[in-house]
Amino acid sequence: MDLGIEGNAALVTAGTAGLGLASAEALAREGCDVAVCGRDADRLARAEDRLAATGDGDVLAVSADITEHDEIEGFVGKTIQTFGRLDHVVTSAGGPPSGSFLDTDDEDWYHAYDLLVMSVVRTVRAAHPTITEDGGGTIVCITSRSVQEVIDELVLSNAVRRGVIGLMKTLSHEFAPAVRTNAVLPGAHETGRIEELVEDAVERGDYEDYGAGLDDWADDVPLERIGEPRELGEAVAWLCSERASYLNGAAVPVDGGSTRSV
Repeated sequence: MDLGIEGNAALVTAGTAGLGLASAEALAREGCDVAVCGRDADRLARAEDRLAATGDGDVLAVSADITEHDEIEGFVGKTIQTFGRLDHVVTSAGGPPSGSFLDTDDEDWYHAYDLLVMSVVRTVRAAHPTITEDGGGTIVCITSRSVQEVIDELVLSNAVRRGVIGLMKTLSHEFAPAVRTNAVLPGAHETGRIEELVEDAVERGDYEDYGAGLDDWADDVPLERIGEPRELGEAVAWLCSERASYLNGAAVPVDGGSTRSV
């Protein structure tokens, strides 16, 4: 399906790996110019090469820490300067450390808030003047299914990510009709992080092999598998497109049905 966003310009924070990169690739496949940021120089270079090989649009890869105000503003500004427009903003961030409430100190809480919430606030604030031009655009926030159903040992994700959903719903009212704002709530996907966790567990003897580890991760998923990053990326690209033109303020689970709450 042609999503009708060829020639648009998109920005993806933390888009050099995992679900952020998968989203950037999906937008590149649709013919968008795509900008990504990250902190690791090698990962940034690999992402740039992958995106350039994926689509016909231009690619921009910028070194930036999304917890730093000036670096986010610089990333957004360079994207607009390079592409001359900005149609789609996709906010992504690495997950905060796992742990229980009593294992989490004040510094952990403040860092998680900067990483998950303030990175979105600052990115959207910087992008807003441009994304509202020429008919407007879209914002998609990648969060987690933990905003609907808490996950054991992930107190920071459970609590702090909900602030992104509150922000998303507010923006869906304040920025409409020029800008549609939505979120995706991913469950487990076979990203590099899960690959690493499963491989470590195999080495410890927790699983017989890698496949057994993936099966364990998928144990509570009705579709009996975890997701492929590409599947999440395509959901993000669809939300950016006119095919989703009446979807605004929605939090869309992409989790194979693993969330049990209504």
